[in-house]
Amino acid sequence: MSVYELLPRLPDLHTTRRVSRALAVLDLVLNDLDDLNHFSFDARWSATEEAALMRDGSGNEYSIVFSADGAFGYGFDHESPMSLYVNGMRTWPGLVDGVPEVFHGARDDRAFRDPAGVPRATVAFWRTADDSEWRCGPVEGVEKDGADELFEVLADGRPEAYLTFAEDYYEVALDLEPVRHVYALMPLTEYVVTSLNRGRRLQDLAEGIAEIGYPRS
Repeated sequence: MSVYELLPRLPDLHTTRRVSRALAVLDLVLNDLDDLNHFSFDARWSATEEAALMRDGSGNEYSIVFSADGAFGYGFDHESPMSLYVNGMRTWPGLVDGVPEVFHGARDDRAFRDPAGVPRATVAFWRTADDSEWRCGPVEGVEKDGADELFEVLADGRPEAYLTFAEDYYEVALDLEPVRHVYALMPLTEYVVTSLNRGRRLQDLAEGIAEIGYPRS
């Protein structure tokens, strides 16, 4: 699946933001190492923006910046033939063509660029607040852009998708109900936290929860 197959599967802006926030909270609860989580969310990315981030620890990542204008996303598969490290430190042709001006700040953010100034991206897409669908540039030869694996859990949008992810990544079998609770952005409680991870306590997660902007009871 390339970006062209991904975009029709991505939820609307509101749902994409909601699921992104939920994924970050679930990882915050499950990751006992207090290290960089697979999924994270920064509600204070800037004065006017929030950001959903995925880093798998193996060089693959994505970033989606949300604002009142909509959202702009990058994805990077380090093994893709579209990688800047394969193509002489150049962005794949057409990848960021046609990005609306309101997203140029996110497109050009140094946080998503290699030290040489080239975007770390094999996937790029956006959706304005007025759009009825997600859009991307006129890229060709994108069969191996990595969009399928990078955005699989987010594009699925269901709590069941996170169960499958957690079983593989964290090697735990979770109950569905607390995961549904978090996906619905219902206030986080001690019971939900301990149902997901008996070694965690709500008070220990206060700073992370605040950064994500997730409601507490």
